Amino acid sequence: MHLAIAGNIGSGKTTLTTLLSKHYKFEPHYEDVEDNPYISDFYEDMQRWSFNLQIYFLNSRYNTVLGLQKSKKNIIQDRTIYEDANIFAPNLHSMGLMSTRDFETYQKLFESLNQTIKAPDLLVYLRASIPSLVNNIQKRGRDYEDSIRLDYLKRLNERYEAWISTYKHKHIIIEVDDLNYAERPEDLGKVISRIETEINGLF
Repeated sequence: MHLAIAGNIGSGKTTLTTLLSKHYKFEPHYEDVEDNPYISDFYEDMQRWSFNLQIYFLNSRYNTVLGLQKSKKNIIQDRTIYEDANIFAPNLHSMGLMSTRDFETYQKLFESLNQTIKAPDLLVYLRASIPSLVNNIQKRGRDYEDSIRLDYLKRLNERYEAWISTYKHKHIIIEVDDLNYAERPEDLGKVISRIETEINGLF
């Protein structure tokens, strides 16, 4: 079983991944942020480091997916390879922060890699408003995220909505603005109930 959590920066993916991995006893796979050699530089100078960052994430997530496909373990993944290719890289290109040449190279590489992987059994998309994202980002206090601009988050949200509306594989959408599954067990229960309904339909 491969369960994946998708959502914008600050939507609560990592928290939910941790809680669900404990509940289901699935092996968690987290986004490689803390050890990412480009992320701090990227937030300081997005135009200079956007291509490097996206290639790093693409390689990291591709290797994760390959490992998942070979593994017989039940896995829960924090963010998917599709989000990089359909949201983050196109957004950087449209904002003029990634050149057309670099973007086209990135897209061709993704298309090649995408032919060798399969989608998660179930994708959980966490939908959050900009105020909710900002609040969560501020609460976790990562230094390199201090310079994230509101217009950047807004553009990402718009792309997430466009992407999930055309996502053809099994997925559910969770509205997270009024949920606090980290502190309220009943909220986590609501999410688990939605997931259970979909999982039971898979088998």
